[in-house]
Amino acid sequence: MQADSAKQLRPIAAFTMEIGLESRLPTYSGGLGVLAGDTAKGAADLGLPFSVVTLVHRKGYFQQSIGDEGLQEESSDPWDPSAELEEVDARAHIDLEGRRVDIRAWRYEVAGVQGHSVPVYFLDTDLETNHEEDRRITDHLYGGDSHMRLRQEAVLGIGGVRLLRALGRKDIATFHMNEGHSALLALELLREAGASRSASSGEVQALMEGVRQQCVFTTHTPVPAGHDRFPIDLIRKVLGSQAANLLKGAGSVDESGEVNMTRVALAFARYTNGVALRHGQVSREMFPGHTIDSITNGVHARTWTGPAFQRLFDKWIPGWRLSPYLMRHAVAIPLEEIRAAHAEARKTLLDEVHRRSGRRLNPDALTVVFARRAAPYKRADLLVADPDRLRAVAQKGGAIQFIYAGKAHPRDSLGKELIRRVVQAGKELGDSVPIVYLEDYDMELGGLLTAGADLWLNQPRKPLEASGTSGMKAAMNGVPCLSIQDGWWIEGHVEGVTGWSIDGAWQDPVDDAAELTSILTKLERVILPLFHRNPDGWAQVMRASIALNGAHFHMERMLQEYVDRAFRV
Repeated sequence: MQADSAKQLRPIAAFTMEIGLESRLPTYSGGLGVLAGDTAKGAADLGLPFSVVTLVHRKGYFQQSIGDEGLQEESSDPWDPSAELEEVDARAHIDLEGRRVDIRAWRYEVAGVQGHSVPVYFLDTDLETNHEEDRRITDHLYGGDSHMRLRQEAVLGIGGVRLLRALGRKDIATFHMNEGHSALLALELLREAGASRSASSGEVQALMEGVRQQCVFTTHTPVPAGHDRFPIDLIRKVLGSQAANLLKGAGSVDESGEVNMTRVALAFARYTNGVALRHGQVSREMFPGHTIDSITNGVHARTWTGPAFQRLFDKWIPGWRLSPYLMRHAVAIPLEEIRAAHAEARKTLLDEVHRRSGRRLNPDALTVVFARRAAPYKRADLLVADPDRLRAVAQKGGAIQFIYAGKAHPRDSLGKELIRRVVQAGKELGDSVPIVYLEDYDMELGGLLTAGADLWLNQPRKPLEASGTSGMKAAMNGVPCLSIQDGWWIEGHVEGVTGWSIDGAWQDPVDDAAELTSILTKLERVILPLFHRNPDGWAQVMRASIALNGAHFHMERMLQEYVDRAFRV
């Protein structure tokens, strides 16, 4: 992106419920938060007039431990924002259930490669002036019931706009809503525009159109449970009758009679997008009558390229940090240097596995990694559904081992059961097919896994993978994917070149048994023989993963598309 292009943009404020900036800041749960952090980093690199609003989550998401039987246990993950962040002088407040709730903010500056920075504001209600119940609003990420979630979303959306105004930010031209969590910011923009109890329906409609011109919306999930819904009576109780009437008037009440926050965001956005080509199509089917574009996600190359490959790229691709498009020149890197860099990354990973688990994995085995949130649609247990067949694959194809990681939401009993099944399968398989499940998956561990894996596995139940970015991070390190054709992989997959598909095509219906057979067959007949018997052939796939997928699925390309389609006004 040209510097002049960035200078021509008017300021943008992105609102997100979670953000992953560093492992030591437990303000994220998974891909949505890490993507938000990558976006802030990319905006800083490109010099965009960008700021981010989120919640402080003083008690984090949770720390995970997994017992011998595979049972997940959770504990609080508290942190002190005053030790990590700078408190800003400005204050804001909102009214919830007739009580005034004061809000302060902590600032984190994301530094770019050329000296520009992007501020991230973490909103915090833990103030002595607040009622004890209200002090807890910004404690836990995705914690509590619908009542707590609605109050969190009010602090994020309404309180976030007011905090920006208190900071003197009257110049924001675009409010970017990441998921429906922040959609209530539209109510505050309506209030600013003059909406009142006495306004006629025609006046309100005109004001709503003005708000639409200020907002863009990105939907990140095709999973119905990912779209927050609140009973209209709860909206009225927490936010008041005027807010409830405005939301009903915006057409945001869904078939269940509840206010759907995705519909709120759709109603108040001048532009809406999904996060992959396929996800855009799925979103249009979910919300007919709305124009929904697609901008495929990317990752921040400088963050997710491991040290060994950073040094390799510095040698062969000068300038890749500023322009990841240059990674296409990886085609010139000698295969033996790619193998050497990956051997270093793999050793670092296997050493960390030993440190964490006490288990020594085989440095010569094909190391397959599955590291995702333990959500049912991601099917962590699919590959281990038939341990005997998996053992036979290893006997025929060659040594193979698996590393798993990922948290299940504390209230997701099905997700926890997936973890238990994987751990139990590992016990049954023993040393014939080693399986290690690592606890407390975070950004630091994620970086080691995406750099040190030999093969990245992804097996969601299509079409429920909106995009997925872990495979993109792996590609930055030359790690090919074995994946269901869903999300970004429909666009990144070139069979035998950047990796392999599990199923025949993205249009085919889901068939767990057939997809398991596809995985096992491809491992036995294609992937394991290539890895063990043709090192140059394997290194060619690694190199192509960098040159094709690394050079495209990065944050600079993603943000350029947002600038061209969504942010420029």
